[in-house]
Parts: sequence; structure tokens; C-alpha cells
Amino acid sequence: MSVGAWEPANQASNDQSGQQIDRALLEQILEFMECPTAPATDSQEASDLQYAAGPTAMHAPALDPTTLPASLQSAHWLAGLPTSQWLQEASHWQPQQVWGLIRFFTLAESSLDWPGGAESPVIPLAKSLRQRKSPLNKAQLMWIREHTDNRYLPYGPL
Repeated sequence: MSVGAWEPANQASNDQSGQQIDRALLEQILEFMECPTAPATDSQEASDLQYAAGPTAMHAPALDPTTLPASLQSAHWLAGLPTSQWLQEASHWQPQQVWGLIRFFTLAESSLDWPGGAESPVIPLAKSLRQRKSPLNKAQLMWIREHTDNRYLPYGPL
């Protein structure tokens, strides 16, 4: 009798790592979340970033499937992308835009039943802000807690 390891034919069927993040789709998300969509510049990243000080910074439009644009309704595959892909993509956006993406994915997970949990894109997006020395502030952390029941947000499993 031989002992071996069984390898499934379709390993990681939920792995979307072959797909690239579409920046145009992220821009649509940011527009929906009422965030500016201009790409980051070095001078903007180097400046003091008060990305949550504006009056609409904590405002979040309702993610109702009936009012959500069709292109965003079908974008649930974004939530399954690997952490490394999100970290790389976040480097192309200003902190206020990353915050807009964090708000969208937090709401999408709770309102639209998008995948999340410990694999939520919110986790690498929040990590990218910490790596830039622009971590989420207390008001932002409280906003996330108020809008989700995912115990892993925003910092992942500890």
C-alpha cells in the first residue's frame, strides 16, 4: 500500500490572482464613493495627509443593488484578489482614495454579501496606509466598526 498526497485538479478555484485590477473600475468605485480620482503624485504623498478631514470623508452612499451601477455590481471578483496585488495597487492611489476604497469594500461586504472575512481587500488597503505612515485615524476605525460585523477589519487576523 502506498501513501501519497492527493492534489485536486482545479487547485484554488477561487484564486483570482490571474486577473489584473482594472484601474478604470477602481475609478468608478471612487466616483461612486465621491472621492477624487486623480492618481497620486510624489509631492502629494510626501505632504501631510489629512484625508479624512473633509465633510464627506465619513459619508457613505448606500450600496443598494438596485442603484449600484451594473459595472460595480459585477465587480465582486475584486474582493477575492490576493493581498500582494492590493498592496501593489494601493501604492498608485492617494490616501484619501485608498480610504474611499476601504469604505466601499467595507460596505460591499456587509450590504452586497461580497466575499471578505480575513481575506477582505480592506486589510491590505489599511496596511498600505500604515506603510506610508498615514494610518487610519480613530474616527475612521470607528466608522469601519460601525459599518461591518467582520471582526478582521481593518487589520486582519492577529
